[in-house]
Amino acid sequence: MDDRAESVVMEGLARLEYRGYDSAGIALVTDDGVASEKRAGKLENLRGALEAHPLAAGRTAIGHTRWATHGGPTDGNAHPHRGGDEDKLALIHNGIIENFHSLKKELLAEGVTFDSETDTEVAAKLVGRAFDQTGDLTSAMQQVVNRLEGAFTLLAVHADQPGVVVGARRNSPLVVGLGDGENFLGSDVAAFIGYTRHALELGQDQIVTITPEGHEVVNFDGSPATGKAYEVTWDAAAAEKGGYDTFMEKEIFDQPHAVGDTLLGRTDEAGHLVLDELRISEEQLKNVDRITVVACGTAAYAGMVAKYAIEHWTRIPVEVSLAHEFRYSDPIVNERSLVVSISQSGETMDTLMAVKHARELGALTISVCNTHGSTIPRESDAVLYTHAGPEIAVASTKAFLAQITACYVLGLYLSQLRGGTFADDAQAVMKELHEVPAKIEELLGTMGRVQEIARFMADTRSVLFLGRNVGFPIAMEGALKLKELAYIHAEGFAAGELKHGPIALIEPGQPVFVVVPGPDTPHELHKKVVSNIQEIRARGARTIVIAQEGDEDVVPFADEVIRVPRTSPLLQPLLTVVPLQMFALHLSTAKGLDVDQPRNLAKSVTVE
Repeated sequence: MDDRAESVVMEGLARLEYRGYDSAGIALVTDDGVASEKRAGKLENLRGALEAHPLAAGRTAIGHTRWATHGGPTDGNAHPHRGGDEDKLALIHNGIIENFHSLKKELLAEGVTFDSETDTEVAAKLVGRAFDQTGDLTSAMQQVVNRLEGAFTLLAVHADQPGVVVGARRNSPLVVGLGDGENFLGSDVAAFIGYTRHALELGQDQIVTITPEGHEVVNFDGSPATGKAYEVTWDAAAAEKGGYDTFMEKEIFDQPHAVGDTLLGRTDEAGHLVLDELRISEEQLKNVDRITVVACGTAAYAGMVAKYAIEHWTRIPVEVSLAHEFRYSDPIVNERSLVVSISQSGETMDTLMAVKHARELGALTISVCNTHGSTIPRESDAVLYTHAGPEIAVASTKAFLAQITACYVLGLYLSQLRGGTFADDAQAVMKELHEVPAKIEELLGTMGRVQEIARFMADTRSVLFLGRNVGFPIAMEGALKLKELAYIHAEGFAAGELKHGPIALIEPGQPVFVVVPGPDTPHELHKKVVSNIQEIRARGARTIVIAQEGDEDVVPFADEVIRVPRTSPLLQPLLTVVPLQMFALHLSTAKGLDVDQPRNLAKSVTVE
């Protein structure tokens, strides 16, 4: 690297701030040693401090944005942390070191002092001490990581080895960027996409050493290792706002492409559906008699939509389990079980641990993921990549639609593989899926009234959402978006559950969004939901109804009708969620809140 190291790292931190923004810091190896600066709060606070008190120029740098786990979001707890003789080492860390307390007690007993409440500083002190003994940063890192328990990525620099950065990963993301006369490390390729599209994915329990001239990978035990090289298919412009006021708004408008791109290349020359990387035999998949979807948050709601579709097309029972509950519920899975994980980042720690547990129990595992080369796909037997492109806003939108689309593809693939009643429908459903992006595009052009409703409701303290069948998880996703972005009470219910208790919440003026299934939905669900609207309207609710074009049955009972294009019942979520995303976006904006970085949240939850 040349002397632009600071600007390169600051640019990378700006791209990664969505991962955590409780604090930020940077360390540079200069001619006089290691210089660092760190500040609580968003990246702009660090940027201001550097402008007021510039650091000396350096050719090697590391930087970090933090989502607080151990210790509050303060200047002292921000990374990097220092260690070694004369504090010549600087270290940053993602994840949680679970045995940090016992290690810290050991260091305190030896007279080591600490300046923070973090588990990270323990690692910094240990690596610094190991360097003082070995004189080599890679050896020091190797010595320490074998003592650490938990999930972590560590990056370190040392004044006595300028031009060297050493990284280590266990259950936490780390990727190498391969440049010309410069190399990079990041938790996401977005950190260095402005400088290279050539990347190297690391395996579990590996250490990488980069210099301007090259890189070397070893396992934690010191044995030689190699990473897997790949090309990043998007560029820096894809991570910019593209003229929109917020990343979230841009990503909502990216959704036609996200769905369309996720459908591309899904059939072979014979017209049969294919997955990206399949390490499961067709015979094994044909023998699957139970499917469990593991995911968290928005991804779990994508899994709930998938349950309806996959069960319908394959007649295999599907269970949706929150990933953080799966391991601790004594799950019933075996070699005839298929566990499908859904994660935008591929690094969601709860989901990763669920996948590992499933494999230990003998289950087959498939990952639905948006991030090439991330950990969960590598830990799974197969992967179906979504192709939504980088999603920067913390609240997920386009990744959600891409996840649902990918799950539809998976369901159709299994149906095709197993034969049966619905196997011949796969091509017809795929044809209709290919028509959905244009319908989303059309829908996005009609959202002016949704924006007006959101502005009018800026002072609302509570909003309820109702849906049935595939509309039920969409109701819950609508409520989640409002909680994430507007910080108000919001709940999503199965509409049929109203009379079993929740109808007590209805009072005059209570806003209620109702996701109405199309008139051609089986089992008379449409009529039942119209009846639900009448029930709450009679008790004074303000009803905001999302209904298909041409559905006039809802009009007499709706204060507002938001129209979506017609499509088959199981595909409706790809359209009905869009107005709910836009409503949350504009209500948050009307309240003057930060849409892209809502409080207390991080984009990728890489700790349990």
